[in-house]
Amino acid sequence: MILPIIVRLCLFGTMPERPFAPGERNSTAGTWGRVSSDRLHELPRRRVCGREVAVARGFRSRLLGFAWLDASEAGPGLLIPRCRSVHTFGMRFELDLVFLDRDGRPLAVHRRVPPRRFVRCPGADAVLELPAEL
Repeated sequence: MILPIIVRLCLFGTMPERPFAPGERNSTAGTWGRVSSDRLHELPRRRVCGREVAVARGFRSRLLGFAWLDASEAGPGLLIPRCRSVHTFGMRFELDLVFLDRDGRPLAVHRRVPPRRFVRCPGADAVLELPAEL
């Protein structure tokens, strides 16, 4: 269990102090708590399936994806490399999911996946999340 370890480290003072004030844009606490499309604009970009999309590389961007964003804030899409399953918990809109093989070719497409679902494709190497088209 990770929580007791984190609490113990904080209590004994082995964690370094934060170099930024809590309200600053560069603060790690402010970045984690901020739920806006800014988190997608900070990600690297890559062209996949004819779209230039953000690439989720870190833990936070992979975990959150489009969660708690409106469809208008989501942008053209999000590529999650080294992934063969996704969840739609926290979503405010439906997703089109394209599971890709190692060469970037589509293996499976799931259209209009509603919130609170779990979808997987065993042979996939990446997932392209797209806001569902109307």
